[in-house]
Order: sequence, then C-alpha cells, then structure tokens
Amino acid sequence: MKLIIRPEEGFGKIEVELDEGLEREILGLARRYGFSPERVVEIALTGEFRGPEGDVDGLEERARELEKRVWGLEREYAPLRYRAYGVSEDNKILAIELSGLIAENNQLRRFLGLSPDRDPELRKLISYYMK
Repeated sequence: MKLIIRPEEGFGKIEVELDEGLEREILGLARRYGFSPERVVEIALTGEFRGPEGDVDGLEERARELEKRVWGLEREYAPLRYRAYGVSEDNKILAIELSGLIAENNQLRRFLGLSPDRDPELRKLISYYMK
C-alpha cells in the first residue's frame, strides 16, 4: 500500500510504501470501526485516538454485573408481559361481545319502533380494543 500525504496548501507531498502487515492492520481497523483506511491513518498520525482510560478489568466486571442485572429484570418482566397479553386478549373478547350486544339492542329498538342508539365515543372505544 502506498501512503501519500499532501499538505492542505502549497506544493509537496510525502510518499511512503507500507509493508503488507501494516496494510492488513490498517484495513482491519477500518473494517472494525467503519472508517475509511485514509481516516484510520489520519487518526493515527494526528493522535486523535485515545486508548481506554482507567481500569479495563474493572469496567468489564461492571459490564458483567449490569448484564446479570438486566437478565434479572427480564425474568421479572416476562410474567408481567404475559399477563398484559392475556388482559389485552380478554379486552378484545369483551369488545366483541359488547359490539354484539349493542347491535342486538339496536335491533330490539328498531323492532319497538324507537330510533337506534348511536354512540360514537363507545364505537371508538370498541375499535380501540379490537386492534
């Protein structure tokens, strides 16, 4: 790989031939972090990259503890999700039954010569639970 460094202003450039091992390393870093190879070289030359500061082992241990905590919360949350699903299915069934009862009530009102009862808010509520 040939590395060419040009100044932002003026003339002149620096050409450097990189060996295969360094080229593989640059391409691997570019793929790993989603940068272009040129950007990886730029970061290395300007010193923008900073390694992890502090205790890496301590941070890894903290990450493991947090992962255990997440799985514990998931165990607590799973039954609640299941129960919420059951309640939503019960609400659907009740909405269907309510819709049928309203239709039956309107049929009886027509049979008696009364005007059917139209309640748009109740219809909105039923359609909400039917989703």
